[in-house]
Amino acid sequence: MERDPLLDHEYDGIREYDNPTPGWWHLIFLGTVVFGLFYVIFWDLNPSTPTMHERHASATVHHLQLKFAGIGELQPDAPTIVAFMHNEEYLPIGRAVFKANCVSCHGNDGQGLVGPNLTDDAWKNVKAIEDIATVVANGAAGGAMPAWGRRLHPNEVVLVSSYVATLRGSKPGMAKQAEGDVIGPWPAFTPEGE
Repeated sequence: MERDPLLDHEYDGIREYDNPTPGWWHLIFLGTVVFGLFYVIFWDLNPSTPTMHERHASATVHHLQLKFAGIGELQPDAPTIVAFMHNEEYLPIGRAVFKANCVSCHGNDGQGLVGPNLTDDAWKNVKAIEDIATVVANGAAGGAMPAWGRRLHPNEVVLVSSYVATLRGSKPGMAKQAEGDVIGPWPAFTPEGE
């Protein structure tokens, strides 16, 4: 029986055999390279394959369609904003949009940080409740308040406006001083059917 040849070096008293790698390892390696080439050509270089951004945008549209299927397209008017201030099913969506996009300037409870306090009766760019949606969608103060109309679904603009309107009159700790003009109360809520 022929012994496998030993390599001529030794590490800590250990010597190793000079065996070639098995042929099937080479086949697996070559198969992986060929598969990788076809994968890159088909997936990354193929213009008909949607990009990651396109797949994400498509999934976002689908998700928003499912989320807003029950309410359709909301109008940013006073009756709609007031109605959704009292809608326990959709108000949490407005709260989530606020927490994701607005707390860095307006604070977690709307108390105001670099942005104005949203809990008092003095508002800088709002004279009526529907103006909240206008400010959210178009921004204000020469860009200090960014426009969210292109980043948010129109229904999200209405729902976050409803949530912001509910913050008025709350008493958060460490609230920023009032800025702007004192405005009248929000319109009264009239449930449907009354």
